[in-house]
Amino acid sequence: MATDKSLPLSGLTVVALEQAVAAPFCTSRLADAGARVIKIERPEGDFARGYDDVARGQSSYFVWLNRGKESVVVDLAGTEGKEVLRALIADADVLVQNLKPGALGRLGFPLEQIREDHPRLIMCSISGYGDSGPLAERKAYDLLIQAESGLCSITGGPNEPSRVGISVVDIATGATAHSAILEALIGRSIHGDGADIRISMFDVMADWQTVPLLNHEGGKSPQRIGLAHPSIAPYGAFASSDGVLILISIQSEREWASLCRHVLGDEGLTKHETFRSNVIRVRNRDRTDELVGGVFARHTAEALEGMLDKANLAFARVNDMAALSGHPHTRRITIETPNGPVSYPPPAPIVDGIVRDYGAVPAVGQHKHHSRG
Repeated sequence: MATDKSLPLSGLTVVALEQAVAAPFCTSRLADAGARVIKIERPEGDFARGYDDVARGQSSYFVWLNRGKESVVVDLAGTEGKEVLRALIADADVLVQNLKPGALGRLGFPLEQIREDHPRLIMCSISGYGDSGPLAERKAYDLLIQAESGLCSITGGPNEPSRVGISVVDIATGATAHSAILEALIGRSIHGDGADIRISMFDVMADWQTVPLLNHEGGKSPQRIGLAHPSIAPYGAFASSDGVLILISIQSEREWASLCRHVLGDEGLTKHETFRSNVIRVRNRDRTDELVGGVFARHTAEALEGMLDKANLAFARVNDMAALSGHPHTRRITIETPNGPVSYPPPAPIVDGIVRDYGAVPAVGQHKHHSRG
């Protein structure tokens, strides 16, 4: 647990009734910032502890998202467990929970009553589809919401929909919850009141898909086109002569002219009736991609990167996890876990002049309930 008094959330207590990814993502960021995060676990622990065993025999998900927290085992079905939770809530600044809608109330802790009893408390409840509506009671996990929200329909290649390769719904929901809690903390510092925040995974994905949704409603429903952009060309991946996929992004006619001059070797293409504007190039995407792909296939990746740099154009290699592991821009932190240290990338924000320490990952029930004193 972070105890550095210089950390921005030092002195705040967060009670987390959480499992899986979305809520733990949120509370891990609060713990990183110095909050005391008390994670309530069942005797068998958060089920995300069993997702895999690749991090020194432990779950990669759990090791990533639960650093710096305290683990307290509480049996919420029993009277004693309810009293422990009641005491924890009374001492907390923030309550985060992703139980099924209404479950906390059925345990004897209706949100409205908690709000009335603790007006300065900031509560954040995460659900799949919200508190009402025909799907409110349905179980919801990351890939299920990817599918239900239409995200899979715009992901993948032309032949079939695909899952986004990370738990993007959970991560987006956790990040949304994190920002909402920080807003509420700022608000409480101004007017003294807490907040009752409700966030649904479906709402988060609907918000993030505003652009494809508006395109659909404007008569241009998005089509799956793999590593390409639906409204820009050329913007896609092309193979070099040595088999390296290089993704280029041409954002303007000036950049198209530079590509033609320095890479394609034919400035006349800027006037060609098939390629003279982005709208026309998109309409003729097959011919545009064939043209660019043919040139790329004649040069090595190193040579192409040299030409693209000279042309001042945006590009990237289509890397895999092995490349990310050894990438010169991959920063790392080392986190202590019950099975030993694990190294992985840190949160992205860097605060100039401050080196942040990150807390250890707890074993199930490692900590006992005690007030902040």
